[in-house]
Amino acid sequence: MRIIVYTDAAGLGGAEISLAHLVAATQQDIQITVVGVVDSIVQTVAGQRPRTQTIVLPSQGIRAWIAHWLTFQQLQPDLIHFNCCTPWANAIGLSAALVLPQVRIVRVDQLPLRTTDARLLWRTRALCLRVDAHVAVGQFSARRMEDFYALGRNSVISIPNGVPDTIASVTPQTDRKELVVGSIGRLDAMKGHDLLLRAVAPLADVRVVILGEGEQRQNLQDLAETLGIADRVCLKGWVDAPRTHLADFDVIAMPSRSEGFPLAMVEAMLASRPVVAAQVGSMPEAIVSGETGLLIEKDNVAELTQALQQLRDDPALRLRLGQQARSAAVTHWTVEAMVSQYQQLWQQTLSTATRPRIWVPQLKD
Repeated sequence: MRIIVYTDAAGLGGAEISLAHLVAATQQDIQITVVGVVDSIVQTVAGQRPRTQTIVLPSQGIRAWIAHWLTFQQLQPDLIHFNCCTPWANAIGLSAALVLPQVRIVRVDQLPLRTTDARLLWRTRALCLRVDAHVAVGQFSARRMEDFYALGRNSVISIPNGVPDTIASVTPQTDRKELVVGSIGRLDAMKGHDLLLRAVAPLADVRVVILGEGEQRQNLQDLAETLGIADRVCLKGWVDAPRTHLADFDVIAMPSRSEGFPLAMVEAMLASRPVVAAQVGSMPEAIVSGETGLLIEKDNVAELTQALQQLRDDPALRLRLGQQARSAAVTHWTVEAMVSQYQQLWQQTLSTATRPRIWVPQLKD
């Protein structure tokens, strides 16, 4: 089986890390070529699989489209696996691949977002309708993509992202007075770090450490000063291996305003850390409130404060939730589980008839 794995991502995030895990763990008799538009991203995705061919193509304009079409033709893959960090990503690559009638196409949407730009919406819908298999990283995310782009019910399947089970499961400290709350993700308004700072402000003996970098750094520093908690907030910046810091935290907070199925959540679960998560994206498919963590409503500071206070005051609850979180993650959300599902999907896609590319049958609700 010859497969092209494609991404047009310009930066490294959870979508690209997940793709790198997939490439590294796919069985060796499957020939993989990693194609993209940014050399550093292409090399990262291919880096853990020895002797993997890599190709970097131009990213914009008609010349880029021609270069994509020619490359796909020359490689003669059986299937192209497109990893979309947003629903409108990979448009040049997808449109070039759709011209090749014998090549099967699998599309993976990492984040269910909608757009108010009519041109982007209809272009995204047209490209989604013509792929052979369409994947989202959770059931909720799949239904969102179907609704946002009028794709028809059950046309998008769910394959959650997986994480290597190489994270040390260190028993949390239950005898220290201070609760250390960790949060992992770029400093972006979507991640809801401002909500976390507001939630911690009224809580004594609670400290926050945020791993990540981004444009909201100054705003978060100013907010911490305004709330009078600057001495209890550490913006640690970008770290190469955030999972190695998980043992330093008692709890992981993810009050995001939008998510798919974040790797940081699974990494925290594998490290036996309870997660406090907003009910957005597919996070509630992993975080079952009172079993593997605690769930709060989106943008609800009061609920986040209450959840952190409950975990601060009940070390036994933290320990129980963390242990149950690890058990669930090992069972369902490892790289091995993810790769097995994708390999089955690739085989199934190649064994079924090609979907229409020009005329698309009417979809059922």
